Amino acid sequence: MDMTELSDIVQDMAKNLGACATGIATVETMAGGPPSADISYMLPGARAAVCFALPLDQATIEPYLQKKCHDQHNLDKIRQTTLAAGISLEMSTFLTQLDYRSMPVPANFQYRNDQETSMAERKPPISHRYLAVRSGIGHFGLSGNVIMAKYGAAIALGSVVTQAPLLPTDPLPEEGNYCDGCRLCRAVCASGFISPDEISEVVLGGRKFDYAKRKSYARCSYICGGYAGLDRSGKWSTWTPSRYPIPEKDEDFPRAFADSVDAYIKRPITDHVYYNSVKPGFRTEYTCGNCQLVCHPDKSVRQRRAKMVLQSGAIVQNPDGSKEAVKPEEARRQIDEMEPERRRLYEP
Repeated sequence: MDMTELSDIVQDMAKNLGACATGIATVETMAGGPPSADISYMLPGARAAVCFALPLDQATIEPYLQKKCHDQHNLDKIRQTTLAAGISLEMSTFLTQLDYRSMPVPANFQYRNDQETSMAERKPPISHRYLAVRSGIGHFGLSGNVIMAKYGAAIALGSVVTQAPLLPTDPLPEEGNYCDGCRLCRAVCASGFISPDEISEVVLGGRKFDYAKRKSYARCSYICGGYAGLDRSGKWSTWTPSRYPIPEKDEDFPRAFADSVDAYIKRPITDHVYYNSVKPGFRTEYTCGNCQLVCHPDKSVRQRRAKMVLQSGAIVQNPDGSKEAVKPEEARRQIDEMEPERRRLYEP
């Protein structure tokens, strides 16, 4: 089959199934990148990868950031990542039926098992982010998230690797990147994941891309995973009611996981869940994502959303398992009045 035609067909396929943008990267355009830029890791002989983005529902984001409604955005993100996985599978099947061996890459929760690292530090088989920026879906924001001119960072990414010699698409021109280094992504991150001053540079197929250096991925696993979530200021939290300490040093996170995991497993989950192989008990929910959700093309919206997070209060969990945001002083009072056994679910 003519590769120009097939390249157009697979991109149209992703858009017709729900994607808002698509791109194609090849072994050549990803050359020279980190290990997770290796298209052939999942499929020996792979020559290209089709990447695509799906938008998250903007209407659910601000109620989530304000701590007024957790479940609507939680469910939307679960559904969009599940849809991305479905599109990957359908596209992979289509290409395989055309005699091009292909492999779907789920949107999330797939990790390399051949690494001698902690579960919280495991890397993906291939980076959707690298594929997305190299193939022209979006730019890197300071946070390292992929951002788009229409949707900001509020997207889900999926990919397919294939032995089909598809034609690559070009990266977006850098002058179209709306990120101005406002650092609001960092202001709403309780984990300290985003470096305040160091920059990471990635070279993909001779093109340079950069974003703020990320500290240990265990930080994001610990906070976004719900093991802890109270900001060091004590004035706001993520959607988890946990107040277990957030270490200052990367090397202290394995101990933090060990200290908080029993409480993590015992706390009830009342909203929709997803299943993650590296989480104790497997069932979990989205409790953060602030850096992704605050980032919006309109700076006034970014500022408004960051203010929402910083003024949203702290989450407490009621005896029936439901969660609500209250003022920091009220949250402290409720924790102090709990019986010791129940209190250990939320702090040491």
